[in-house]
Amino acid sequence: MRIDNYAWMKFIPDTGSRSLESLPTQLRAHLKAEMRYAQQMLGPLERDAEDLYERMMKRAATVSEPLMAPEAGWLYRSTRSEAHGWQVFYRINVEGVREQLLDEGQRAGGCAYYRATGHQASPDDRYFAWAEDVRGDDRHRLCIMDTETAEIRTLVEDDAFGYGGLTFSPSSRYVFWIWRDAYSRPARLYRSPVDGGDPTLIYEEKDPAIFMQVTCTAAGGYVVLSLVGPDVSEVHLITARDEEGPLRIVRPRHRGVRYDVDEWNDSLLMLTNADGAENRKLQVLDPITFSVKQERVGHRPGVAIAGVQPFAQALLRLERADGLHRLIVTNLAGRETVIRFDEPAYTIDLVPGQSYQSKRVLFVHQSPVTPPRWMAVDLAEATCHEVASDLLNDFDASRYRLERLFATASDGETIPITVLSPVNANASDPMPLLLTGYGAYGVASEPRFSLPATVLVESGFRYAIAHVRGGSEKGWRWYQGGCREKKRNSMTDFIACAHHLIDKGYTSPGRIVAHGVSAGGLLVCGAMNMAPELWAGVIAEVPFVDMLNTMSDADHPLVPLLRPDWGDPLADPQAYDSISGISPYENVKARAYPPLVCTAGLKDDRVPYWEPAKLVAQIRYLSTSSNPAILSLNPESGHQSADDQDAEHRQVALLWAFARNCVAGSS
Repeated sequence: MRIDNYAWMKFIPDTGSRSLESLPTQLRAHLKAEMRYAQQMLGPLERDAEDLYERMMKRAATVSEPLMAPEAGWLYRSTRSEAHGWQVFYRINVEGVREQLLDEGQRAGGCAYYRATGHQASPDDRYFAWAEDVRGDDRHRLCIMDTETAEIRTLVEDDAFGYGGLTFSPSSRYVFWIWRDAYSRPARLYRSPVDGGDPTLIYEEKDPAIFMQVTCTAAGGYVVLSLVGPDVSEVHLITARDEEGPLRIVRPRHRGVRYDVDEWNDSLLMLTNADGAENRKLQVLDPITFSVKQERVGHRPGVAIAGVQPFAQALLRLERADGLHRLIVTNLAGRETVIRFDEPAYTIDLVPGQSYQSKRVLFVHQSPVTPPRWMAVDLAEATCHEVASDLLNDFDASRYRLERLFATASDGETIPITVLSPVNANASDPMPLLLTGYGAYGVASEPRFSLPATVLVESGFRYAIAHVRGGSEKGWRWYQGGCREKKRNSMTDFIACAHHLIDKGYTSPGRIVAHGVSAGGLLVCGAMNMAPELWAGVIAEVPFVDMLNTMSDADHPLVPLLRPDWGDPLADPQAYDSISGISPYENVKARAYPPLVCTAGLKDDRVPYWEPAKLVAQIRYLSTSSNPAILSLNPESGHQSADDQDAEHRQVALLWAFARNCVAGSS
């Protein structure tokens, strides 16, 4: 019989969001004591944290060069305000005139928490919409601005889903949006007139294991409702010719088959893994019958199609080969041009919301030593050049060395590692190192530019990303090799990366700080249980660490959706054994644990505060060392902090100060 001694820490209110005041008396007293203890333990680090923060903010004063003017209509962009650190959204017309749309610093005024998402313009450029969370619980309200009058109205008061949960109709007359149910699951699609009025229910999903998103095709011919799970999908379309008409299913859901749909030059494009195409293939569909007309790009082992972006003049295809991105430009005649970069590690992002008729389009290139820069692709010539970049104060890429290393797992797999070091660091001179990773849901840990990482490296660290199984860095099989009964691979891969860096002389045992966020917290805390002696410290932000209890809770917002990733311990004895064997909370033993800090948001519904709270309590009880286990609780936030650059940098600076303190005095 399994007994959970800390089950009393879990609290779900009958209505509304959690707050300290609404907690049961014993629990409120406990969490306030945790907050006092965190201040007591982290307070002495404030001077170092303030120094790191000041370095970040000094460097963070960025100025973007003017982007190219659009060929027609408007080009939409955002930047961080130097005055207050929040995002400011604006647009540029064909004459290059800039018009401000939304200052999030003003919207956030008076709110204890503020984060917005889903920003987009209507096809006719009259309206600008977004979803905003002012409570920290991911239940958004939808706002719409009339650019002709500058009036901002609330189209939906609450319970909207902001992450891929809204889109304008092709005519700009309606907003299609997704509603969250009582369990915070996206469950219904509505259509609301932009000028107000009652919403119309379009679709309701009864399966709690299905996730919903809504968008429009690039050419504006369809509204697309995507119903997805880790191993299933189903796409419904509403034609622009009949926006009030019915949904049509492209392919009924079938377990194991995933697909996405877009539109290109009077045909539909379907990106799918059907028929064993694990890295996906691209097919052309008849827009009336949805039958396959042509296979434009077949399945290729070792080359994964990450996404496509259609334009009238060409099709952009983002691929991943050998773990790195490349961009393929296909013109109307079928000629393909490959765009890649000569760096050990980098990433490419397609820029959404660009006009389908554009002849020059944008993508973003960045790497750990290259701040984001906007590249323009001439679709006719398939050539590209830089048109904008972030200019950082006191930043010189030549001060760093970027490398791509490969560790070997116990089963022979090679695990990529991205390493950022001071340029003059001697490979045979071990340095303190922060090793971060994620390894879940098929989400790759992209080697992006991180301003905080550059500051940490300048303070005497190396910074490394372990591209462990469970992500998609090496295609779909990389994801499959790190989920369900194979999830242990993610953790042993992380440990193998640490040992490889030690063997290379880059660091040494007891000088590595492990870092992970959310499911990355599961990764690093699992690795901490398996090899506690390896780590100087562990930083787990909003970590998923009470795995067995959570995956046994069918009422949790994400559990039905994510059981294909982790398994169902209630229905499958093998899944129970697998999860119980790696769940960090379940596997704390009487051993010497390294210093640990876990962050948590009281209003978090994705990874509730009690998961890290229980882990911290269990480690304190069983650890044979005197090292601290700290719960840093934010009573106002959810799974993500407020989108305030100042607050974000203060949080990271404190965590970096903790990392530096963990290795202080080590040799």
